[in-house]
Amino acid sequence: MLPAAAGAANRRIAIGHYQWSDKAISLDLGEHVTWYWVGPDTQHSVTETSPAPGAIDTDPNSNIPHHDLGYKFQIDFNQPGTYTFHCKLHPSVGGTVNVSAAPGDPNTEPDPVPRSNIDVRPPHLSEVALRHPAMGRRGTTLRYGTDEPASLDAEIYRVAGNRKHHLSFAGYRTWQSGNVGYNRVHFGGASKHFQPKPGAYVAFLRASDASRNETKRQRLSFTIR
Repeated sequence: MLPAAAGAANRRIAIGHYQWSDKAISLDLGEHVTWYWVGPDTQHSVTETSPAPGAIDTDPNSNIPHHDLGYKFQIDFNQPGTYTFHCKLHPSVGGTVNVSAAPGDPNTEPDPVPRSNIDVRPPHLSEVALRHPAMGRRGTTLRYGTDEPASLDAEIYRVAGNRKHHLSFAGYRTWQSGNVGYNRVHFGGASKHFQPKPGAYVAFLRASDASRNETKRQRLSFTIR
């Protein structure tokens, strides 16, 4: 959330975590407020309570507000006074805008654009390597790195004969806990969803973070003796 700005000025206000980033806004005449829906909750309206109930309303035709992450709404205030607002679905989500009679500057924007509260960036999966690419049926150690906590999953395919592009599904494996930095897990051994047999294999590895952002799959070739 953003801190309150000192003095009257155009304001950028984040709506998220069921509150405004500043509930008491001061403007001068002719200045504006821009609200940004930053989530994770976005089902909020900006609806005037007073002095003219409903005169300003982001959702005039619905009692159930709906806005996408990143939606923004701007109002210019050209009359002095105190304006109060609430969300028609969550009445505690709102605040006041106090507009003085002094002429303001409608062109300055002292606040930064509010950042989203939702993580949309996938983790970075790097330096994927097997200790022994040619392994026995007990498997080997898989090493990989991530730049945030993430789970790892592998889809495993067996290469049919000498046809490198002909793959048959052989199973899968997941590892739920992964730390920032380097991780080591046991790979290629027998598990509930994979039974190793001699031959050539290809695994497609993917990391997923807590917000379910996923990396592109990385291909890893190995053989079981």
